[in-house]
Amino acid sequence: MYVKITNGSVETYPYSIGLLRRENPNTSFPKQVPDSLLEQYGVYSVTKTDQPSYTQRTQNITQESTPTLVNGVWTVGWTITDKTAEEITEYDTAVAVQNRDLRNSLLSETDWTGLSDVTMSAEMTTYRQALRDITTHANWPNLEPDDWPTKP
Repeated sequence: MYVKITNGSVETYPYSIGLLRRENPNTSFPKQVPDSLLEQYGVYSVTKTDQPSYTQRTQNITQESTPTLVNGVWTVGWTITDKTAEEITEYDTAVAVQNRDLRNSLLSETDWTGLSDVTMSAEMTTYRQALRDITTHANWPNLEPDDWPTKP
């Protein structure tokens, strides 16, 4: 990934070697264009920083759309912003739907234990009740894996 810089400002991003060749049809570029030659045309490599950690429930993360010069390197970073109360509510609602679907799937996997010709064990009864009660868990709807009951 490249950026084209004119007068110290970003002119085109993203930019490519193919675009450089099209813009300079009378110039013969080597197959592998060295950085020193690219710089003569105002073209620089762009480094993408690793995505930082963030709290998905309460924060939004977006990759910046324009590179900035950081310690002599054109870099694309990330912006983290706090979610609004409405966005947090939407997130919690979506997570609740997913967790209810998972709960229903886990219950379905054990429905056969309730057939009239099967004696359901006390452990299975406890497990199934814990699944039904999962929506009353203190962490609902933002459950951790350890919050879920263990299938006997």
